[in-house]
Amino acid sequence: MQYYEFHEIEERVILVGVQTQEGDDTASSLDELEELARTAGAKTVAKVIQNREAVHPGTYIGKGKIEEIRQLIYALDATGIICDDELSTAQYNNLEQELDCKIMDRTLLILDIFAARATSSEGKIQVELAQLRYRAARLVGLRNSLSRLGGGIGTRGPGEKKLEMDRRLIKSRISQLKSELENVKKHRELIRGQRKDGRMKVAAIVGYTNAGKSTLLNRLTGAGVLEEDKLFATLDPTTRVLELPGQQQVLLTDTVGFIRKLPHHLIEAFRSTLEEAKYADILIHVVDASNPRMDEQMYIVYETLRQLGVEQKKVITLFNKIDKLPDGGVFRDFKADYVLKVSARTGSGLEELKQTLEEIVLENQVYIERLYPYEHAGRLAVIRQYGQVIKEEYTDQGISVSAYIPREYYVKVT
Repeated sequence: MQYYEFHEIEERVILVGVQTQEGDDTASSLDELEELARTAGAKTVAKVIQNREAVHPGTYIGKGKIEEIRQLIYALDATGIICDDELSTAQYNNLEQELDCKIMDRTLLILDIFAARATSSEGKIQVELAQLRYRAARLVGLRNSLSRLGGGIGTRGPGEKKLEMDRRLIKSRISQLKSELENVKKHRELIRGQRKDGRMKVAAIVGYTNAGKSTLLNRLTGAGVLEEDKLFATLDPTTRVLELPGQQQVLLTDTVGFIRKLPHHLIEAFRSTLEEAKYADILIHVVDASNPRMDEQMYIVYETLRQLGVEQKKVITLFNKIDKLPDGGVFRDFKADYVLKVSARTGSGLEELKQTLEEIVLENQVYIERLYPYEHAGRLAVIRQYGQVIKEEYTDQGISVSAYIPREYYVKVT
């Protein structure tokens, strides 16, 4: 039996992008791609942008740029290139043949990061499903580079074990994973139904990756979620109870971060997770106010939410990391119902956030103070199920209750 030994190597990569319009965001997109590469453990040694009317259908970039990159690979001792767009099978194969190195694209890089970050069984199923869907059409294109480099970016997670499967087995595995994911979806829907029947509102924390969502959740609830200055530091959603000043409570749910060119494979695989925002009552949109591309990131978040059908929600936009801005700054978000300046790291502005959440929660609530005779004690069950009891005292005359009750249930407890 022949054994193969795999070593973790430091990838030295060249980032490649195509600019089809003057003044587009290709340069900033490559900056973000560099952050993604760093998160995946690779070192960027060069960036190359080609100005073209359109992406080359066969090789992504033109012959001249291919020759330039070939020389850069040799001069900088690069192990591979990462293209800023998703490559077709032909582009993969042709580039690999021309450059004789590992060829990757933005989608493969994000999938690799997700594979490294997934910890829950649901997350692992979602990642493997996305990887297999992506690799089904590219089975041949990655094989040579993997055997040559012996590991590295693009080989983590369940995908590396499945790479040598033929398409028939991959199709079978995809069907199995979709079935497992359907069970997870039903479980999520059951939990959402229980939340809807319960008395607590749900607030989903959304935002661009690395905007500070996990730091906010930890600061508000002590959730203990991993905080790292990296893209997609956390992947699996976390839900915690947040106590508000007037003894009200809300459920806070963290969601996976958004990013430009979020691969459709991931949107499909992670739809049940991303839809936490769709079924929430309130959206807390966290924005990195210190990022110079803040406006662009806000647009991407709202566009992704639109694609998911997340509409008609109360939106609180938090311009986070104001501790990094000496003058505090002036910020606007015309799509938000409330705009606050906060620092999740220092806690600045978070009390105002709690008050805002309580204001929203109480919008359709009626405050009652009642003394119920013991023969009407059954009405307390309605209050406990749909409202929130602030004070409950048993006396000789009956049960004295102070509580908030949703307006639609007020008639049932009077």
